[in-house]
Amino acid sequence: MASGLDSFVNHMVSIITADGRNFIGTLKGFDQTINIILDESHERVYSTTSGVEQVMLGLHIIRGDNIALVGLIDEDIDNRLNLANIKAEPLNPVVH
Repeated sequence: MASGLDSFVNHMVSIITADGRNFIGTLKGFDQTINIILDESHERVYSTTSGVEQVMLGLHIIRGDNIALVGLIDEDIDNRLNLANIKAEPLNPVVH
């Protein structure tokens, strides 16, 4: 998996963690255990009653053993999203 992340460095990514959280930010680096460093990051908190809340985090480190998914974000499409109108169930934790 690590070699696949090389092309994501310095690009905006979305990370879904095993506990159901969604982090967005610029991938600055990672190590052999996929601990990830995000810059200019925020967490998107989903709700069924209100729009998506974005909690600003800045520089943030996510432990590799808590990462379920890493995906590249198309910034043009992401910037066009109206997060205030998006309502969704929060993700449940991954059960092993």
